[in-house]
Amino acid sequence: MTAEEICEKVGGEMAVAAEGAAAGSVYVGDLLSDVMGHAGEDCALVTIQNHLNTIAVCTLVGCAVVVICHSRPVPPDMADGARREGVAIVVTPMSQYEAALALSALPPSKH
Repeated sequence: MTAEEICEKVGGEMAVAAEGAAAGSVYVGDLLSDVMGHAGEDCALVTIQNHLNTIAVCTLVGCAVVVICHSRPVPPDMADGARREGVAIVVTPMSQYEAALALSALPPSKH
C-alpha cells in the first residue's frame, strides 16, 4: 500500500512525502525499543511518537511510512530527518487503534 493510499485510509494529511514509500504490513507501537525489536521491514508504523528518534528507528528497521496519530504536529527536525531518509509521514486525527483498523487490509508486521 503506498503512503498516499495509507494517508487516504486514515483520513490524514501527508506531512512529508517520500517517493516510492509504501508498506506491506502494519506495526502499532509507541515504545521505540519495542518497535526496534518487533517491527518488520516494509511496515507502516502507527504511533504517537512525533520526534526525530522515530525516524531513526524507522531507518533501522526498514519502515518507509510513519502514521502519527491524534493530529500530533511534526516538528521541523523530524520532517527534515524523514526527507533525508526517504520516510513518509502521515498525520491523522485517529487514535492508534482506529488507524490500525483503517489499515486492516495489511497484515500485521512480523520481525
